[in-house]
Amino acid sequence: MGFSQDNLKGFVLALSSSAFIGASFIIKKKGLRRAAAASGARAGVGGFSYLLEPLWWLGMITMIVGEVANFVAYAFAPAVLVTPLGALSIIVSAVLAHFILNEKLHQLGILGCVMCIAGSIVIVIHAPQERPITSVQEIWSMATQPAFLLYVGSVIVLVFILIFHFAPQCGHSNVLVFTGICSFMGSLSVMSVKAVGTALKLTFEGNNQLLYPETWFFVFIVATCVITQMNYLNKALDTFNTAVVSPIYYVMFTSLTILASVIMFKDWDGQNVGSIISEICGFIVVLSGTIVLHTTREFERSSSFRGSYASLSPPLSARLCNGNGEFMKHEEENLLPDEAVFFQRQEMH
Repeated sequence: MGFSQDNLKGFVLALSSSAFIGASFIIKKKGLRRAAAASGARAGVGGFSYLLEPLWWLGMITMIVGEVANFVAYAFAPAVLVTPLGALSIIVSAVLAHFILNEKLHQLGILGCVMCIAGSIVIVIHAPQERPITSVQEIWSMATQPAFLLYVGSVIVLVFILIFHFAPQCGHSNVLVFTGICSFMGSLSVMSVKAVGTALKLTFEGNNQLLYPETWFFVFIVATCVITQMNYLNKALDTFNTAVVSPIYYVMFTSLTILASVIMFKDWDGQNVGSIISEICGFIVVLSGTIVLHTTREFERSSSFRGSYASLSPPLSARLCNGNGEFMKHEEENLLPDEAVFFQRQEMH
């Protein structure tokens, strides 16, 4: 299937977003190190000298540019194409860290990078075309179709069950509770972000969509979902090790977002079975590469903290259903703030 102009714009924006966001964490970390060397107080133990460091602010501006590019990408290309490409920011960060921060990228990490790139190429080649949309009311009709209303209703019910039933009972012992809430709400936030982005795109083209109440309703949904999403993602990161939260959240969030987009925007309508299967396979390869990269980064970080005691870390299956213990939390508390934020950001997109 040919690559439309809108898909190409969305692809370039998503790629640029990953490059800017991945680079921003390296720039900010360099700024944090420089500020810590100058003041003697690391940000991880309460120091705020990095706020006076121009390099840190350069990293922050770079990240904002990346986030804006990601937002605009949804106005041009389907979520099936844009969302999985967010994993490429991990590659950018890992490669730049290897050359700039001397954080070695070992063979397993290189394998993860290659898998993410290969899977992304497959997704890009077989991505569906963006459907032409002429008004926000057209998006509203898609959002109110029975199939998507059923999805939204199911998400709301499941989120309420997770929040009011499972979170009090096992939220602090089972990582799937908090990450599940984040992922379900995240899928709705992306659909609303795409609606708002499309409305702004049409407005800038001369077809003012800000006059319609549907536009502001989507803005309200974005704000509500993002606040809820960030609240429970912070709880997950505060309770569990980031190497457990990040890949699980990325898998759940991306899968649900693609499902929601397929239902609402009917991304796969008109595509042949071969293209759909290729997209799914590419997506699975990207997910696998992301997990490998996260595992590699955690292993390297754990080794630097624990040395020969690294073997005491519990296996993934155990950490899914149990707390990580004070020893693992001590390791998390020693991370610079931007190292923790990096893992938090990966899924937001």
